Amino acid sequence: MIRLFNVHYPIRTLILLVGEALIVWTSFLLGMALQHREDLYVALNYEGGYFKILAVTLVVLACSHWFDLYDPNHFDEKGELYRRVLLVPGVLAVMLAAAGYAFPQLLPGNNSTLVGFVILTAGMFGWRAAYGWLAQRPYLRERVYVLGTGERAQQLVRGLRARSEMGIEVVGWSGNVEGALTRDSVASHLMELIRQQRIHRVIVAMPDRRGTLPVHELLQLRLNGIKIEEATSWLERMSGRIEVEQLYPSWLIFAEGFRFSASLRIVRQILSRLAAAALLLLVLPVIPFVILLIKLDSPGAVLYRQKRMGRAGATFYCYKFRTMRRDAEADTGATWATDDDPRITRIGRMLRISRLDEIPQLWCVLKGDMAFVGPRPERPEFVEWLSREIPYYPVRLAVRPGITGWAQVRYKYGNTLEDAREKLQYDLYYIKNGSLGLDLLVMFETIKIVTLGRGAQ
Repeated sequence: MIRLFNVHYPIRTLILLVGEALIVWTSFLLGMALQHREDLYVALNYEGGYFKILAVTLVVLACSHWFDLYDPNHFDEKGELYRRVLLVPGVLAVMLAAAGYAFPQLLPGNNSTLVGFVILTAGMFGWRAAYGWLAQRPYLRERVYVLGTGERAQQLVRGLRARSEMGIEVVGWSGNVEGALTRDSVASHLMELIRQQRIHRVIVAMPDRRGTLPVHELLQLRLNGIKIEEATSWLERMSGRIEVEQLYPSWLIFAEGFRFSASLRIVRQILSRLAAAALLLLVLPVIPFVILLIKLDSPGAVLYRQKRMGRAGATFYCYKFRTMRRDAEADTGATWATDDDPRITRIGRMLRISRLDEIPQLWCVLKGDMAFVGPRPERPEFVEWLSREIPYYPVRLAVRPGITGWAQVRYKYGNTLEDAREKLQYDLYYIKNGSLGLDLLVMFETIKIVTLGRGAQ
């Protein structure tokens, strides 16, 4: 995997993305070349041809992301994959036709866009087929040995073998060692594989290393150019979360990351407020209709105010459009919403699915109580309870809570203790790797989730 702007991406996925971008760019460049044989230089350099092709390329990549064409979970679904590939030019054609009708000057003329579409469709199918073939070549795979046994090592082996886009081949692990697991037996098994097969990396996943870790052999391998790494980092990269079950305070103290410089805080806060202001202006025409629907649907106030806990344990009031009955917690007290919660009104359910109930939280961002991206703000009662039940839960209070966040885009809505534990692991990953790049990725994923109506509760 490669790290860009503090976010880990599989190298093969980046190759797929870059290759597809080149295919799109080349397709529409060829379209212009074929249709503007005499004045191609003028069309490209004086009529904004290069910028128009770049804009179309970005739109195609966005559509491909929309249809999960860069999601490794769908790479093996060949029939479904090619159906989605075919949908991209179709959706793009509708979008560009509408844009061309409203603003004809935005598109390359002389039917070059149509010719580009034909080339693009064939090019995308050809590139996907070529990529699928290349991904299976053994010389493009990194050979790895997993040193360790137990659940953690098995989880790592399963994850590496399931994530084909990472280009990792697990050629052996200590779980295959015959007989008693000792330092000598582990070292013998490892060195035998080194002699038989060319191993590029050894990942150590041993829960108890006393008496079983072949230190001398690992040092010799590292000096010979073989990479030696810890399992914790690989599990973090693969899952996008930090597991709390086997987490030690020393790791939180010494691990790379968890850095919050004053300049980064200021820049993120400025960007959060700018994003909140821009989104508020965008949805402003919708707000009167939302207010009217809430008033017509059920009696009670339009806005719902609730105390939440923010950065460093400071409390603030979080605002939302009311989606429940006026007396929703009269008998039960503070409780999470459940599946098919009877307290949710008809309009409230629609607002939750569309995320329109979150609009008033933009005011909390403008005030500085929240950020645009961050852990979900929880009620003080829940924070107190969850801090007793889940190790390291108070760590999430190190940053401002957000309207959206890494846990929100990677995990479903949670209403149980186990859900809170799972989401904390994603929050810890976000806090450890916090950066503007990760914030932008979360925002981009949020747009996709909201528009497609995924993960609603």
